[in-house]
Amino acid sequence: MAGVAEWENVNLEVLRKKMEEFAKERNWEKYHMPRNLLLAMVGEVGELSEIFQWKGEVPKGLQNWEEEEKVHLGEELSDVLLYLIQLSNVCGVDLGKAALRKIGLNATKYPSKNYLQ
Repeated sequence: MAGVAEWENVNLEVLRKKMEEFAKERNWEKYHMPRNLLLAMVGEVGELSEIFQWKGEVPKGLQNWEEEEKVHLGEELSDVLLYLIQLSNVCGVDLGKAALRKIGLNATKYPSKNYLQ
């Protein structure tokens, strides 16, 4: 796959820069407004949902899935992630910091002592 080997240490900033370059090379920045990116991401979530739609509950690890199904799942998960990164970028939200803050808020809201019983 083109461009994968060079990015062994992938992080949100690497993905953000890659997507920004991708859009700029195609002159797509004018279309990348928050609403458009959100609606595109929702469409991708729909495609992701279709993969699971008629499978019932599936076990962790997806042991009974064909490799082709897992590859397709990875592609749809990636579409959602990449649109989320683009959306956060055009909104000026540091997604990594926001996610860490949210984990902290959730830890306060749902302290572990309540869930160990």
